[in-house]
Amino acid sequence: MYDFDKTEAYRFAAYKNTPVTQKGNELQFQYCPYCAGGSHKDKNTFAINLDTGQYKCLRSSCSKQGNMITLSQDFGFELQNKEYYPVRTRYKKFKPIQIESKDEAVKFMEKRGISKATCQKYEITTHKKNPKIIVFPFKDQNDELRFIKYRNTDYVKGGNKSKEWCEKNCMPILFGMNHCTSDNKTLIITEGQIDSLTVSDCGFSNAVSVPTGKNGFTWVPNCWDWINKNFNEIIVFGDKEGEEITLLREIKSKFNTKKIKSVRLEDYRECKDANEIHKKYGKEQIRQCILNAELSPIKRVMKLSQVTKPNAEELKKLRTGLNGLDRYLNGGVPFGQLMILTGKRGDGKSTLANQIIGYAIEQGYPSLIYSGELPNYLLQNWMHRQIAGPKRVMRANDIFGNTDYYISPSDEEQIRAWYDDLLFIYDSVSIEDDEQESLCITITQAILQYGIKVILIDNLMTAIDLDVDKNSNKYDQQSSFTKKLARIALRFNVIIILVAHRRKNGFTTDANDEVSGSADITNLAGVVVSYDRGSKEELRETQRKLILSKSRLIGKLNFEGFVLNYNEASKRIYEAENELNFEFSWNSNDFWMNNEPTPFDEV
Repeated sequence: MYDFDKTEAYRFAAYKNTPVTQKGNELQFQYCPYCAGGSHKDKNTFAINLDTGQYKCLRSSCSKQGNMITLSQDFGFELQNKEYYPVRTRYKKFKPIQIESKDEAVKFMEKRGISKATCQKYEITTHKKNPKIIVFPFKDQNDELRFIKYRNTDYVKGGNKSKEWCEKNCMPILFGMNHCTSDNKTLIITEGQIDSLTVSDCGFSNAVSVPTGKNGFTWVPNCWDWINKNFNEIIVFGDKEGEEITLLREIKSKFNTKKIKSVRLEDYRECKDANEIHKKYGKEQIRQCILNAELSPIKRVMKLSQVTKPNAEELKKLRTGLNGLDRYLNGGVPFGQLMILTGKRGDGKSTLANQIIGYAIEQGYPSLIYSGELPNYLLQNWMHRQIAGPKRVMRANDIFGNTDYYISPSDEEQIRAWYDDLLFIYDSVSIEDDEQESLCITITQAILQYGIKVILIDNLMTAIDLDVDKNSNKYDQQSSFTKKLARIALRFNVIIILVAHRRKNGFTTDANDEVSGSADITNLAGVVVSYDRGSKEELRETQRKLILSKSRLIGKLNFEGFVLNYNEASKRIYEAENELNFEFSWNSNDFWMNNEPTPFDEV
């Protein structure tokens, strides 16, 4: 038996990036890895027993259950203890006996196009008390009888008799194992016994069938070693149901070290299974089904020739409003990319990031901001000043003589109306800690529901607290979170801007290596920009340097950087005067008449 260690359960949770809670001897997952909580997103319905390694989903529409071996096979999760053995159960034993094929069985099979010789070879017979019941003996590779299945030839759909059933307490194995040879390294698996007999009758060796239909895989532990020792390739010839072939998905997951082929859908020629194909089109079509079987596609692997050119929508770029940066990026940040914005604490990364969101709104792209440092009202105040611009920001002194900046109530009302359906924030204030969902799940939902195209996450260290398993170390958390963000950006063709701090003590001249945390942070990004003060000798107090240190799509970099200025009143960051004084369309007649943003100046 598999020697379960509870650390495997925690490793699986980290592998699936799933938040978990230990209650008693159970490790409860926020969402089931099989059904993801269903359409209603039911939480904490999936748990692994930390004593036994058994798991179960409590949702009736899912009800998945099994153990760590099952999870390993279904999700490609590598167990630390790879040597495991079938659970030993007392199975019924049969005396050695020579089984004779009965005429009634032969006649029934001949109507299905299966020869008498094949019936005799596989010892197809009838029940001694009822000749209308066909008996299929399952013998293992040592020719020992292990399992018996019955089929009622008088079955009527809707009647009170079963069509098929099995002998109780038998060891489930594959039908036809005793007639397979290791000289042929290909195993053909069908769903029904009549189908495997059909394939065998058409001249193919190593044809077997499963004992209890498409959903029964209790045979796997009992046949695991035999398959792995004797065969390099499996051809799945299951039943055709719609656009799917039964058995294929499960066999791929359970025998993922084998070459898995399947019969092409078109070769079924509108038939359900091998026997129907044989009766309609003959042996040659069965031969074509086997010979034309194709390798089952590997998830995330495709032929390069199948890649199509992106359409105009997919080639769009986000203009940042900084003409120098946009020029180096050949027009802006490409969609489908993770962008890292890094720099030292207090150097204005958040200010620059928020300004880019303002320009995203100007271009009509719905945007979402997660701010782990600024309260909602202060984030809004800063954004309003940036959008209003220096000409609309007013100054006043408080009772202590300090300068305060604000915009008029009428301007503020117009700005709110301008971005009303375009700008969203992650509200981390109004919910309790135990209500917080994974940040990546929230982002995905916002993309689907609100059409979000640009996401700002400010910053990495506060964001990962909402998203990953606390049992993993800091660098694993950062790596896992960044990978998920990169996948979301690519999958939904959005831009995600992730603000990350720079190392306190950097000993490298490469800005990509200076990002604090896991190396995966910049490795997974499509664009990396650093923004900080630089040296006192080259920059004034209100200036910063912007360096483009990575551009995966364009390849053109600028390690010398751009010197940018900062205007405190509007909190705008700019290189040239036209960027400082750029007027967003919230106050234009075109916006209020046509609700369309004004175009940018040419880069």
